[in-house]
Amino acid sequence: MFTGLSAFPLTPLRDDQVDLAAYTRLIDRLGAAEVGSIGALGSTGSYAYLDRDERRAVAAATVEHAGHVPVLIGIGALRASQVRALAADAQEVGADAVLLAPVSYQELTEDDVAGLYEDVTAELSVPLVVYDNPGTTHFTFSLDLYAHIASLPHVEGIKIPPTAGSVEEVRERIQAIRAVIPEHVRLGISGDGFAATGLLAGCDAWFSSLGGILPQAMAAIARPALAGEEESALAGSERLRPVWELIAEFGSLRVAAAMAGHLELVQEPCLPRPLLGLTGSDRDRVRAVVEELGLRD
Repeated sequence: MFTGLSAFPLTPLRDDQVDLAAYTRLIDRLGAAEVGSIGALGSTGSYAYLDRDERRAVAAATVEHAGHVPVLIGIGALRASQVRALAADAQEVGADAVLLAPVSYQELTEDDVAGLYEDVTAELSVPLVVYDNPGTTHFTFSLDLYAHIASLPHVEGIKIPPTAGSVEEVRERIQAIRAVIPEHVRLGISGDGFAATGLLAGCDAWFSSLGGILPQAMAAIARPALAGEEESALAGSERLRPVWELIAEFGSLRVAAAMAGHLELVQEPCLPRPLLGLTGSDRDRVRAVVEELGLRD
C-alpha cells in the first residue's frame, strides 16, 4: 500500500459544510484511475479545519467509494486524546492505514513527538505513516527521532519532506534515513515538483497533492520514475514546471482547489474559511496553465 502514487484529494466545502457529493465524485475518479492509494484528510484535505464528526464522515465516504484502492486517513490533531479518537474512528470505518503529523500550537520537543507516536501506536491495529511536514507543523524530525518512531509497532511508512538537488544528492539523504530505520518501513516523497527525483533516488511512494485532482498526469511521472527511467521521468516533471512554479508561489492546496474548480470537479469557493483560495488574475493563471498543458486527465 505504501508504494506508487498516493493521491491526496481535496475535502471541498460548500456554505461552510463538507460537500460530500463533490468529495465522493473525487474519490470515484481516483478509484477509476487505479492510483496506488488514496490519502484522505491530509493537508490537501484540510483536516485541521474539520471537526471530528466531519472527519469521520469523510473517512467513511472515502472507504466506501475507493473500491479496491487502499485508503490512508489523516488523524493529526492538537491533543493526543483527539488523535487517539480519530484513529479509532478511522479504524472503525475500515481505513487500511492512518497518517499522523505532529500538529501543534505550542512548539513541540522531540520528547513530545516521540510520546505522541508511542501513545497512538500502542492502540492501533492498522499501519501508520509518519507525516513529516515541517512547512505546516514547523517541526523537523531528526534521524534519531525517525529511528525511534520507526521502531514502534505498526509504523510502516514515513512521508518525508521534499528534498532539492540532483538524483545522487537526494539519494544520499534517502540512504541516510534508510540506514536508521527498519527495512520494512517504506519512504514516500512529498512535494510534487520534487517527486520524480525522490522516486529515482529510492523512495517507494509519492504522496501527491495534485494526484487527487490529476491522477493520470501525476502517474505519467511516477511510472517511469519507479521503473528507473530517469530521462523520461525527469522530462515529464520538467514539462510541468509551470505547475510547480504555481505551487511554489501559492501553495499546493490553493492551486489544487483552483484546478478542481476550473475542471468543474468542485464548486468554487471550496476551501474552509478563512482560506479564500485564488481569485482574479491568480486563478486565471492556474486555469491558463491547465489549458496550455492539456491537464484534463
